[in-house]
Amino acid sequence: MFMNEEELIVEAFTKLQLHTGFRWEWKNTGQEVDGTVDLYIHGGREHFTIEVKKELRDYQLAKLKELNEIYKPFMVVADRIFPTLKEKLRENQINYLDTAGNVYIKTGTNTIWLDGLKQYQPNRLVTNRAFTKTGLKTVFYLLLHKDAINMPQRMLATATGVALGNIKNVLDGLEDAGFVLKINTKKLQLQNKRVLLDRWIAGYGETLKPALHLGNFRLPPNQAFQALTNFPIVPGKTVWGGEPAAYLLTHYLKPQVLTVYTTAKKNQLMLEWKLLPTADGNIRLYEKFWKDEQFDRHPYAPELLVYADLLLTGDPRCLETAEMIYDKHLKYEFGEY
Repeated sequence: MFMNEEELIVEAFTKLQLHTGFRWEWKNTGQEVDGTVDLYIHGGREHFTIEVKKELRDYQLAKLKELNEIYKPFMVVADRIFPTLKEKLRENQINYLDTAGNVYIKTGTNTIWLDGLKQYQPNRLVTNRAFTKTGLKTVFYLLLHKDAINMPQRMLATATGVALGNIKNVLDGLEDAGFVLKINTKKLQLQNKRVLLDRWIAGYGETLKPALHLGNFRLPPNQAFQALTNFPIVPGKTVWGGEPAAYLLTHYLKPQVLTVYTTAKKNQLMLEWKLLPTADGNIRLYEKFWKDEQFDRHPYAPELLVYADLLLTGDPRCLETAEMIYDKHLKYEFGEY
């Protein structure tokens, strides 16, 4: 069960005080960020504006960099920060603290770096089945269709391509995580949908999307891509995701990386599109994991997936376009951005 923001702050700074002796005082300012902390270090006082994240992800780095420019000194406080993300935070001179007491602080007067402290989890939960690769496919369908939570499980299995035996595990996982509300004995409803969307995007980026990746490619040297209409897109079978899909939805973002979701075999598409494999290629193929008549009429993936693709890049120009897509296509269903 997740700690709320206040509990997370108390846990993190209490652990920091235990390991360093630094006293602290937190104030909730009620503004855009989550408050301020006065940290008493070696007889002096450091004043930080803080942002709290229960689960810190790569796609949130761009927003943290922006806050770090506005509020100085700034610190992000999170339950857990993975090593690669800690390194990126340090590279961008962003102070951080986690609930184990691992900390990085660099100001005009102090440099503090404490790492390697382990989280204490006496009752660690098993993986929630709703956020495995199979579960994420099911949750994606439920996010697209708000009434699907009440479909018979056999129909939901057919609609998602997920084995019937896994559907109950996914639904139970969602209920255990607090995302299912029982209206009565026969009717269910998804709740906390904005939190569920964020959780799905994180799981998609870390677990499902890498498993769908078919490879990176480029066009031959004499064949640079000029217009998206030059590519043989087939709605329902081979469609745009990410930047090209965002361009079709907004006519704002000029695509630099072409994300493609396809049901075709990789070799077939390589031959048809004249693709050359290369690790840093700007044409990136992924297996299309959904089949949905409502959304398969378009040459692009569902807006929710396009939004996720853009966020996961961490690129400021993609994040800006993601907000535009959220405001136009998703805000009514999931709440304010």
